[in-house]
Amino acid sequence: MAYRETSQKIADFRDQIAELRKKMHELQQAIEPEPVNDYVLIGADGPVKLSQLFGAKDRLFVIHNMGATCKMCTLWADGFNGVLPHLENRAAFVVSTPDDPAAQKKFAASRGWRLRMVSHRDTSFAADMGYRAADGGWVPGVSVFKKEGGKVMRVSDTRFGPGDDFAPIWHFFDLLPEGAAGWRPQYSY
Repeated sequence: MAYRETSQKIADFRDQIAELRKKMHELQQAIEPEPVNDYVLIGADGPVKLSQLFGAKDRLFVIHNMGATCKMCTLWADGFNGVLPHLENRAAFVVSTPDDPAAQKKFAASRGWRLRMVSHRDTSFAADMGYRAADGGWVPGVSVFKKEGGKVMRVSDTRFGPGDDFAPIWHFFDLLPEGAAGWRPQYSY
């Protein structure tokens, strides 16, 4: 297919995706928030309640990250680190992993992350939010919470996976004729 013809068809698909995103956003606005427990997680300075992670904000992004052993989760966190000031201008932002705080601090320093991190180790938080796999492993994604009348409510969540909207690298690879071609992230290149 000729370049211009193909380019126009791809542009048409992008318009369709934009329309779907609009419909998804409209549906998201109508969602009934889900009350959740005020889980006690472990932060760099000790126990911290989920409600405390909001700080002065009324919205909170919690990234469900599989920890330092996951290269894909590292890819996502590398990207979040780059846009962190923009995200935190709108809502509180924290990464939750099964790693203990000392391991989190060491790994974050090795990556240059400024991300706030908490450990959900020895809690049911990740499982209750739907981010524990049937085989006992972890599942990556994000939950969004809001404070409402002194309670913590979950207003949205979604899982992460190769090709998703949360790592722009996939969209760049989509512009290559061969796509990602089996590419997988590494800790260093």
